[in-house]
This record gives sequence, C-alpha cells and structure tokens, in this order.
Amino acid sequence: MFQSLVLSLFLYFPEDKSEYIPAAITFVIFLIGALLTMRLIIVVSKREAQKAKQLEEQLKNQQPPQGNS
Repeated sequence: MFQSLVLSLFLYFPEDKSEYIPAAITFVIFLIGALLTMRLIIVVSKREAQKAKQLEEQLKNQQPPQGNS
C-alpha cells in the first residue's frame, strides 16, 4: 500500500501524449547545451595543452647545459 502510494508520486503517464512535447523540447535544449559545453571544454583543453607544450619547449631551450666542472 505505502509503496504504491510513493511510486504514484513519481510515475505519471498521461493519456494525452501531447503533454510529452514540453518535456521533449526541454530535453533537447539541455542536450544541445551539454554537447556545446563539452565541445567548448575540449577545445579549450587542447589550446591549453598546446600552450603548456610550447612553454615547456621554451624552458628547455633556455636552460643552460649542466656539466661537471
């Protein structure tokens, strides 16, 4: 009894299927936003990795050779 009452609070399947349209639109908007955000993070990450690599090369070239004297 209690379990069916709790589940009925979360499960709602409307008879009129047009009620799914706002949820589908919201889902698509958030999906596009998530994909664009992921793509932006990847692009920025690659750019930062390239900058780090260039800085590493620059520091290697500036470092004087260490020898025994």
